[in-house]
Amino acid sequence: MTGRPLKIALAVSVALNVFALAGGGAYLISRQQVDRKVEDQRRGGRQGPLTEVLADLDPAARDRARQAMRQSALAARPDFEAARTARREAIEAAGAEQMDVARVRLLLDQSRAAELRGRARLENDAVSILAGMDPKDRKAMTPILQRKSDARRAVARRDDEAHGPRSR
Repeated sequence: MTGRPLKIALAVSVALNVFALAGGGAYLISRQQVDRKVEDQRRGGRQGPLTEVLADLDPAARDRARQAMRQSALAARPDFEAARTARREAIEAAGAEQMDVARVRLLLDQSRAAELRGRARLENDAVSILAGMDPKDRKAMTPILQRKSDARRAVARRDDEAHGPRSR
């Protein structure tokens, strides 16, 4: 091989290596961001207040409460699904070429009513669960009456106190 083809081959090799390193670095950075977002989503939902509240109960009370709350959530699920369906239909109707204002309002009213039915069912069942507990367990379980956003703020506030504020 003469000098010129060798130089070209070397330049192509260096370019491919630099490209591979850049691609690998971008992959690692994006993977870390995805992992961080997944962790944040887990922390805010099911891993949040309910799991921690149940952890403070004795095992028998924890199992009874978890089972009762699961049954309550399953019973309320159709209401929340109806609320989401009505809201999606309202959004679709609002974006139609010819918007039917009365239909959009009706769908939004149906969505709110279904959500309130589901929430009322969950809250009433939570009160029934609390009524069947001894005072110590009942006091530990009262955070289940918090709304989800309130509970998330309480968990975030507690985490900030324990670990310092994190960037959101």
